[in-house]
Amino acid sequence: MRHGRRLALVAGIAALATAASAQQKVTGPVAVYWMSAQTQTGFGMPAAGGGGQPDAGAMMRAMMGGGGGGAIKSLTLQLGSSQAPGGAPAAEHLPPSALQAGQSLPLVTPRTTPVRQEEPGQIPREYQKPRGKMLIFWGCGERARPGQPVVIDFATMASNPTAAAGMFRGIDYRPMQPPSPSRNRTYGDWPNEKTRTTVPSNGSLIGPHTVQGNYSPEISFMLGEDQDFLGALNLNTNARNAAGGVDLGWNLVGNAQAYLATAVGGAGQDTVVMWSSSETQSAGFSMPDYLSGGDITRLVANKTLMGPATRTCKVPKEVLDAMSGGGGIVQLAAYGGEANFVYPPRPTDPKVTWNQQWAVKVRYRSATGGMLGMAMPQMGGGRQAGGYPGAPPGQQPPPGQQPPKAPTAGDILRQGILGGLPFPRR
Repeated sequence: MRHGRRLALVAGIAALATAASAQQKVTGPVAVYWMSAQTQTGFGMPAAGGGGQPDAGAMMRAMMGGGGGGAIKSLTLQLGSSQAPGGAPAAEHLPPSALQAGQSLPLVTPRTTPVRQEEPGQIPREYQKPRGKMLIFWGCGERARPGQPVVIDFATMASNPTAAAGMFRGIDYRPMQPPSPSRNRTYGDWPNEKTRTTVPSNGSLIGPHTVQGNYSPEISFMLGEDQDFLGALNLNTNARNAAGGVDLGWNLVGNAQAYLATAVGGAGQDTVVMWSSSETQSAGFSMPDYLSGGDITRLVANKTLMGPATRTCKVPKEVLDAMSGGGGIVQLAAYGGEANFVYPPRPTDPKVTWNQQWAVKVRYRSATGGMLGMAMPQMGGGRQAGGYPGAPPGQQPPPGQQPPKAPTAGDILRQGILGGLPFPRR
């Protein structure tokens, strides 16, 4: 009996070895091409992997009534190849006429500059300061969960960076690796310093796309109706509630697979307050711009992201209290997954090598932003009927007290975003 089991085990190992040897050999792709499509309303905030400063120009347009309803579409094109050009690198993207951004989008090879990579959970250098603290909240609800906030003291962080890094952890996702000068032998992107073309609000990705150049095979693919820009995302509810927190509500975006809300504010110059809608602890600056389809599915399942049917979330009272009663910035993001194309198609015979010439990835995101607890009309100096900015509908200010005035665009730009909080830079 024991001998028979040993023979069965040997046979099983042999079968696995045979299967492994029969696996199809894959080479390439020679060229990889990524398109990152974003739809933005309100004003933008830094997201994961670095982020950058909020767009003051977009904030101004939003607060002056120019960004509350209209959507801004942006497109980032990145081409990487293992081939070297015969001369100076040159490439272009020929988009469908529906994009309305011109007949050709030149992919320019930038001057090489060192790129600093930051892994998820790594403390950005901008936060490695010897004074001040950060308060981290997470989860939707009228009240913060027990054990919140997590407090990070910058003064003690330098003496124990490992422990601090654990407290700074972001959501558990695999960082995407788009083409770049450091990953590819030859690289080109758009937009760039040679062209300032923009995509109009009614621009569309639907139709044929061709990428050609002297360092890449010609790339041709078609995007259908379900592979267009995501629709506009808007906060239709952003108001203080009777419990002291903020009720957030938004429209559902077609083809969106998940949602994530974040907020950042401050209490004085030395305290940063961050919150996310995630059911798991995560620092607000570690939220990704884009996510792979597999990560979206997994993160919705473990409630790190809100599902595609979710349209409301409450920011807890304690978050607003920590922000000196308000004054934060909120961002809501909708993740749309990705579309992938490879040429040539995989051979059906596993004995035939699959020599990939090119691979294309199109990824999608829609986002909106505003002042936490304050609708866009209020930001321009408007008032709710029977109330005052930031108050529950119908609530009046205490007797003898003047209702607080909504900050104007000039106020915010003069004072700096949230008093000059140290947002990470790309």
